[in-house]
Amino acid sequence: MGTHYHTEAPHTPPAPHRAGARQWAGLAVLILPVLLISVDMTVLSFAVPHLGEDLKPTSVQLLWIVDVYSFVLAALLVTMGSLGDRIGRRKLLVTGAAAFGLASLAAAFAPSAAAMIAARALLGLAGATLMPSTLSLIRNMFRDDHQRKIAIAIWAAALSAGSALGPVLGGALLAFFWWGSLFLINVPVTLFIVILAPVLILESRAEEPSRLDPLSVALLAAAMFPMVYGIKKLAVEGLAPVPLLCVAVGVALGVVFTRRQLVRTAPMLDVRLFGIPKFTVGVLLNLITLFAMIAALFFLTQYLQIVRGISPLEAGLVLLPGMACAIAAGFIAVAFARWWGVTSVLVLGLVLMAIGFVLFTQLASGPQVPYVIIAFALVCLGMGLTQSLTNDAVLSAAPEDRAGAASAVSETGYELGAALGIAILGSVLVSSYRSALGTPPGVPADALADASEGVAGAAGAAAELGSAQGESLLSAAHAAFLTGVHTTSAVAAVILVAAAALTAWALRTRRPA
Repeated sequence: MGTHYHTEAPHTPPAPHRAGARQWAGLAVLILPVLLISVDMTVLSFAVPHLGEDLKPTSVQLLWIVDVYSFVLAALLVTMGSLGDRIGRRKLLVTGAAAFGLASLAAAFAPSAAAMIAARALLGLAGATLMPSTLSLIRNMFRDDHQRKIAIAIWAAALSAGSALGPVLGGALLAFFWWGSLFLINVPVTLFIVILAPVLILESRAEEPSRLDPLSVALLAAAMFPMVYGIKKLAVEGLAPVPLLCVAVGVALGVVFTRRQLVRTAPMLDVRLFGIPKFTVGVLLNLITLFAMIAALFFLTQYLQIVRGISPLEAGLVLLPGMACAIAAGFIAVAFARWWGVTSVLVLGLVLMAIGFVLFTQLASGPQVPYVIIAFALVCLGMGLTQSLTNDAVLSAAPEDRAGAASAVSETGYELGAALGIAILGSVLVSSYRSALGTPPGVPADALADASEGVAGAAGAAAELGSAQGESLLSAAHAAFLTGVHTTSAVAAVILVAAAALTAWALRTRRPA
């Protein structure tokens, strides 16, 4: 009796289920909170002079009005990502959208600088519930690898577009309405999310979610607050004891938080993910690109309106080509990565951003609008190339049941970068401006005190002085502000070049799948 051999065909895993019309429509809904968050990071840029007139904030209050939103977001994103894994990501998204709409109403009608800071902090709290849900839901909706990459590229393009759209939208609204309209536009968008998300998006949660850890939540927030506050003060006051102590306390609490995550069986933040080079580089580049972009918007909007004297709407249109570059780069990044490799495209994006900031170091007092358009377009183009690839790297490197927490870590990089961009580079700008301003001859002490708060304060003081004294003060303030822009841009360019070198080294053996 002969021996019969049966040869089985090698097992091929089933192809992932491809997304259909409902999933792509759901992606359109998930783009809305991304636009909300990113627009709100930058929409106040053109409103700074208007807020200065109406709310009379100090220079420190003004910095907090601009960056407390991103800072609170960064402090709570990991917590909310873990919460979404536990209670349901869609449920967290809908709840957060409703809260974001209410907080926007509070910001629109804030009667004072302190009230505006509080309202912006509430916006950050509500926004922290939105961002982790979007990326983790995209991962659950788009199982096919190619479709997921396209969906994340659209997500990243929306984030880049929103960051650049903020000033354009802000300029257009300020041309016709008061600054509160910048927040009222959020309300109908949040209503769309609350109504459409339950219809188009399936609920998603982790099978074995990590337990909420109140002590870890407190440690993370307690580490970030004194650290960023200390950095802000160091940039303005120099090596003073209190800022140094704040930074030291923040670092120490950060170490305690990290050690706690390492010993817990179900950590709130799985810090071991940072042992994966692709994950670590993705998070770091999210931080650095937003760090640079937000700082650029902070000084460009003041330069265009106050130094160049153009309207908010015209200033927004100057930045519009940059927004278009950011959107286009988000879609071509995936194709470029196939041809040249992910590492090469990431390095190219960072180098393009650095070149844009090098151009800003040459910004002069004459007619410079075409120059600004080119430099800002390079910054946006580089950011769009980079961010489309970093998010897919973060999501693909993390286990599926930790998608919410991994997404939150990625977005924490964005928001912390936005907060630090204002805290560090914004403070460098203020410090350089004050040093260069000096004491213009013949200017009264009270006018000089107003001028030292910023170039907007100098414009107001000069208008009150009038005649030769006002012209002297305004000329000195404009020159000092340009010095601050040059210094800030040089620092940003150096950081971006260092990031490009680090990326090339860390991913030197990594090639795209």
